[in-house]
Amino acid sequence: MPRLTARFWVDAYLARLRVFDIPAFVVSHGDDTGGAVLVKLATLDGKAVLFQRSFDLASGERIWAELVSGDERDVDAAVARQRGFDPDLWVIEVEDRAGRHLLDAEGLA
Repeated sequence: MPRLTARFWVDAYLARLRVFDIPAFVVSHGDDTGGAVLVKLATLDGKAVLFQRSFDLASGERIWAELVSGDERDVDAAVARQRGFDPDLWVIEVEDRAGRHLLDAEGLA
C-alpha cells in the first residue's frame, strides 16, 4: 500500500470532521509530503488535549497518542515547543464541546 502524504491525510481528516459538523482548522501548514501531524482538541471550556501519531509497541500499529492535556494555554505552549523542533509540522485544531475528534475512526490511524 503506498504511503499517504501528510496533505492527503489532513484533507481527508478535515472532510470527515465536516460530515459530523465538527469545526476544525489548519493552524500550521506543514510539509505536504512528509510533515508530522498534531491534532489539538479544544473543548471550549479552557481545556484541551494534544494528540500525535505514534506506534503501539504491543501491536506495531499506528495510533493517535495523547501528548499533553490540561489547560488550553499549556497545550498551546506544548504546540509551540513542538513547532520549534519541527518546522514541517502540521497542527490541526478541532473545537468540540463533546470532545469528539474522530481520530479513532476507521481509516484515520
